Amino acid sequence: MEIFWLIVFLVLLFFEILTLGLTTIWFAGGALVAFVLAVLNVSWMVQMVVFLVVSFLLLLTTRPFAQKYINKNTTKTNIESVIGKIVKVTADIDNINAMGKASLDGEDWTARSAEDHIIIPAGTYARIVAVEGVKLIVKETGKELEEKNIESI
Repeated sequence: MEIFWLIVFLVLLFFEILTLGLTTIWFAGGALVAFVLAVLNVSWMVQMVVFLVVSFLLLLTTRPFAQKYINKNTTKTNIESVIGKIVKVTADIDNINAMGKASLDGEDWTARSAEDHIIIPAGTYARIVAVEGVKLIVKETGKELEEKNIESI
């Protein structure tokens, strides 16, 4: 059984190196512990249970740390990168009447307010808080901004 756990460990480690996404490393750790148990001639059932327990314990205890400190410098891509940008409202945003548009990087987008009861008038600026489908979800910036002070548009 030692060879089985060694192969599982190496395959999981290979996939982790290939993806660099912290997806299989936890199970590779479980396979390594199961390999040590196999070398010590512990029964197959105990090896399997320990593999599962160790893998999930590693996942539950170290994944939050890894996400917080190891993957903190990931660059947002695609639509995630627009969240937080300031847009100019080009048509009144009124959720009740399902209308509104905002200009993002020179293109008009359908826009909705993050708060249903707030109408954001055309000509004002808003911050993107989310994207749902092809709609920008925005919040009014709270004040009129001068065109020369807007760098995100």
